Amino acid sequence: MLFLLVEVSAQIGLGTTTTPSIQTKKIPLDYSRPQTYEIGEIKVIGSKYLDHNALIALTGLKVGDQLKIPSDAISGAIKKLWKQGIIGNVEIYAYQMPDGKAALTIELTERPRLSNIEITGVGKSQISDLNDEIQLIKGRVLTDALKKNAELSVKRYFINKGFLNVSVDMSQHPDTILTNSVRLVINVKKKKKVKVRYIDFEGNEEILDAKLRGKLKNTKEYARISLFKDWASRLFHLNPKNAWQFMTSFQKIDLKDIKAYLGHHIKPTFFSSSKFIKKDFEEDKTNLISFYNSKGFRDAKVVGDSIAKNNDHSSIDINIEVEEGQKYYFREITWTGNYIHNDRILDRILGVKKGDVYDMDLINKKLTYNPTGPDISSLYMDDGYLFFNVQPIEVRVEEDSIDIEMRMYEGPQATIERIIVKGNDRTSDKVIIREIRTLPGNKFSRAELIRTQRELSQLGYFDPEQIGINPIPNPAEGTVDIEYTLVEKPSDQVELSAGWGGAFGFVGTLGLVFNNFSLRNIPKPKFWRPLPVGDGQKLALRVQANGRQYQNYSISFSEPWLGGKKPNSLNISLSHTNRNEINFNQNITGSFKIYSVSLGVGRRLKWPDDYFTLSNSINYQIYHYQDFQGYTGIEGSNGTSNNINFNTTFARNSLDNPIFSRNGSSISLSLSLTPPYSQLSNNPNDTGEANEDEDIIKVDKWVEYHKWMFDAAYYAPIIEKFTFHARAHLGYIGTYKAGYDVGPFERFTLGGSGLAGQNFILARDIIALRGYEDNSINPPNYAGGSIIGGVEGGVVYNKFVLELRYPISLNPAATIFVLGFAEGGNNWGVHSEFNPFNLYKSAGVGARIFMPAFGLIGIDWGYGFNTLPGANSISGSQFHFTIGQQIR
Repeated sequence: MLFLLVEVSAQIGLGTTTTPSIQTKKIPLDYSRPQTYEIGEIKVIGSKYLDHNALIALTGLKVGDQLKIPSDAISGAIKKLWKQGIIGNVEIYAYQMPDGKAALTIELTERPRLSNIEITGVGKSQISDLNDEIQLIKGRVLTDALKKNAELSVKRYFINKGFLNVSVDMSQHPDTILTNSVRLVINVKKKKKVKVRYIDFEGNEEILDAKLRGKLKNTKEYARISLFKDWASRLFHLNPKNAWQFMTSFQKIDLKDIKAYLGHHIKPTFFSSSKFIKKDFEEDKTNLISFYNSKGFRDAKVVGDSIAKNNDHSSIDINIEVEEGQKYYFREITWTGNYIHNDRILDRILGVKKGDVYDMDLINKKLTYNPTGPDISSLYMDDGYLFFNVQPIEVRVEEDSIDIEMRMYEGPQATIERIIVKGNDRTSDKVIIREIRTLPGNKFSRAELIRTQRELSQLGYFDPEQIGINPIPNPAEGTVDIEYTLVEKPSDQVELSAGWGGAFGFVGTLGLVFNNFSLRNIPKPKFWRPLPVGDGQKLALRVQANGRQYQNYSISFSEPWLGGKKPNSLNISLSHTNRNEINFNQNITGSFKIYSVSLGVGRRLKWPDDYFTLSNSINYQIYHYQDFQGYTGIEGSNGTSNNINFNTTFARNSLDNPIFSRNGSSISLSLSLTPPYSQLSNNPNDTGEANEDEDIIKVDKWVEYHKWMFDAAYYAPIIEKFTFHARAHLGYIGTYKAGYDVGPFERFTLGGSGLAGQNFILARDIIALRGYEDNSINPPNYAGGSIIGGVEGGVVYNKFVLELRYPISLNPAATIFVLGFAEGGNNWGVHSEFNPFNLYKSAGVGARIFMPAFGLIGIDWGYGFNTLPGANSISGSQFHFTIGQQIR
């Protein structure tokens, strides 16, 4: 028989024996004959911060219980303490008390608590990201499991960024200030990124490797030699008698395959990463099979893949083995359950014929949602059949042919019961409801849901990427509730800038635009943020000046729903501009002042469709000039010219997003008309005085012209996130009477950024043309057959633009995108010289950033390819800065 003071220990063995305060003796330990004792005392030692009674309760042992020694009860008590994760080492000692009872002593050490985390080996931004990843809470007991999870989180973070060889060392150090606390130091060694060098395929006989690589959207290779270089190298090493054989093989290469190869190997160089991420690779393999399925290979599968690390430890080679299987074709497609539309209509919309390559992805797209054309689902859902459902079922497979049966459930038409709007903290419900096309009592329509999403996005008050639409159907009642979830974004803008205006020096600008203004809420302080908001009105204030030489003041107000019942808009604007010419003695030698007021109304049209609008305005400008030398025709003159004109604009806009458009188009035709003074019998401009110099443009007291402006823009998504954008612009100004010259006002000026404010050219349309200096494309006047010098401006212009855009961030707090462009335009001073193909051309790149507080800001670098009249060389490299959305 063996006598011991301790029967069970954890981790470090027996430890130091500690006896109770009362007199005890050893309990004999006999595993073959355990003895039963009553627990007379339980004591905890070694714990400074944990509650002793709580620890005893966790063991499940209580004073007065009967306990066999030795038994599993004591080892079970230790396990229960360990499960809490707050104990380091624990030992239980058993003594026999004088009354025969057992005294238990629980001796333990507490685990330290986490006081601070230090991450080394990485940058500050990554430290912030890692703290979010590992989620260790200061003050929490630091366990081995927590440290292991933190280590795995750090590794996973860097592995997802392509650092497959990352190593993480964890160490803890006693805190010199806090007791029983430690600092956790995480040392990260990222090492080099592991990139994919080569991706090769086995088993693919019908589809080239290059085409398959292109379908791996997230896993790209970086080192493959160009196809043409490979061919050239092979040809160089062939002897003459084998050269013909090689050239024959070259001729068998399909041009589509060459395009596929280039599409994979050129694009990733600039816009794709070759880092390897396991999760993305698995997703790519699924995409690969989906591609095979779309080509008729219904049974295609990835048999296996292997990843081989290279000797440099910074790259891997991937080999994917595929089994293509047989290629299938559609044979018979039949419809069942359709009572509203016959088979002929459904077949026409489906657009799949007997003998077409088997492609279930195409079938599902044509059945559910086809962004490029009609689909079966829209045929029903746009007519209220919300509960419509169709399932394509393979009913027969024979050799390479498959029969499909479309099993349909049309269901009843659903009526909209309620409209629920959530998330509009600033904007009034009425502003949102009036843009919603799905009204209670109407039949459900998916097309109207999509249109409503577009209209809410166009308001500019909500994040277009987070507009949520949730139909809540009630099949029993045949109704549906529609819930719109919105996320408000800041829409007011502040323009505070200073720029260099050439000879005018520094020019300061202060502008305030309140895009969700409310006149109605002016007497209600609770709606002031900082001005009254919520009714969708727009108030804009702007001041621009550089002291005595140039000042501009403007205020405008617009109400998009005049009266609140129909989308009839009201626009009012006032402005005053003053430009002074100052000599070296700081004396004013000439001035040009403009006073302007405008009143306009507009409405949405229902024909040809409800994307069209018609707006009309009456405008009055007063041009007052005194000894001003800036324009041809008014040099040194003193007088006043009046411009009363009526403008009508017929436009259509279907763009999906006002900031970064990806779909849709906009087209506008605008006509401005002054009264035809020259046709009147009592022409107010006819003073009876002869024009002594026929080469000088006559400046009338009442400005006369008719002005036509055409603008068109188109947006379409192409590969990945790229958006194609094309624009065309044309302007024409003329008079009503033959031989009656267009005056010096309201002409066209081309070149540069298109910003009139920094160039101080008044009473002109400023047209941008990147790659050339501001306002540099400005033809002289050809009055009387001879050239007159000076800043004249054109009477007809045209411009064409092509852009390729790519979004960097679509976050409403800062929308950023980059672009490449090619454009051309010209400006003519005589109508007869107009030639739409005689253009000043340029190309370049640029970037745009939209911040709600400041609007759209852009910078472009353009290269002009042509030489301007009077210049000695081509325009060459030019930088341009833009503010706001450029229309032309």
